[in-house]
Amino acid sequence: MKEESIHPTIAAAVRVLESEAAAIRNLIGRVKDPFLRAVDMAEKCRGKIAVTGLGKSGIICKKIAATLSSTGSPAFFLHAADALHGDCGLLGKDDVVLAVSKSGETGEILQILNVCKRLGLPVIALAGHKKSSLARFADVCLDVSVDEEACPFGMAPTTSTAAALAMGDALAIALMERKGFRREDFASLHPAGSIGKKLIRVGELMHKGDAIPLVRESTLMPDVIYEMSRKTLGMTAVVDERGMLSGVISDGDLRRLLEKESDPLKLRADRVMNKNPRTIRENELAGAALAKMEELKITSLVVVDPERKVIGVVHLHDLWRTELF
Repeated sequence: MKEESIHPTIAAAVRVLESEAAAIRNLIGRVKDPFLRAVDMAEKCRGKIAVTGLGKSGIICKKIAATLSSTGSPAFFLHAADALHGDCGLLGKDDVVLAVSKSGETGEILQILNVCKRLGLPVIALAGHKKSSLARFADVCLDVSVDEEACPFGMAPTTSTAAALAMGDALAIALMERKGFRREDFASLHPAGSIGKKLIRVGELMHKGDAIPLVRESTLMPDVIYEMSRKTLGMTAVVDERGMLSGVISDGDLRRLLEKESDPLKLRADRVMNKNPRTIRENELAGAALAKMEELKITSLVVVDPERKVIGVVHLHDLWRTELF
């Protein structure tokens, strides 16, 4: 049977992807001493990282600056042309400049280098030509050269911008790890959107104060049921005279109680409660609470402090509202 020919449009798309993938693979062998020096330089930055470029490289600079900022290294995009008409005033004495240019001979970039040298600002270059002026005059240069563009005319920046972006990402993530930026630190930098939702903490979602279903060990079952109905979480925490967690009574516990006991309303809470409830701390991520609930097949977790004092209750419905599923 004759093999079907690939549609020309599909073939063109595959050719571009293969070309860009190969260009990025070729960068791996270039991650050596200059890369380490670039990370050292960026780590020592006490101001911000100004990422500058022009044209398509400028668009890549915006993404690199955004990635740096969101991973713990404050950065901003400095348009190379605007920089020469007043925006160089954005540069501070503690900043580091990251310049991106395929040719390494972009006039505006080279003029910015003069300003950087006058101000004593370190310059990291992502250059597409190792012997270019940018590569020579930067304090450290990362080689992002490519053999050819994926564009059939060899003109539209495609492979070269993919390589520059990939190296920028590598620099940002290596810097993030060097600084010890933690997963939890994303919460403060991504308060909205899917990342913020995934990193929201239990303390931000839990029911607290008067909204906590709470009874004493000595509370009789009619009052226990009233408290559970009033707070509508399908459970109640049971505490001792010091307010420390002794156990939990759930809707399921009530059903089992009715099946076993002939006169369940005469019992005290401490006779009915689960004495080994699973708990969680308020600073844990909401995702951790969800994982515990799924593991135990329960709908609520009591939130306690280090001394096991009840400070809240987090319910499965609270997690649904954060769209963690």
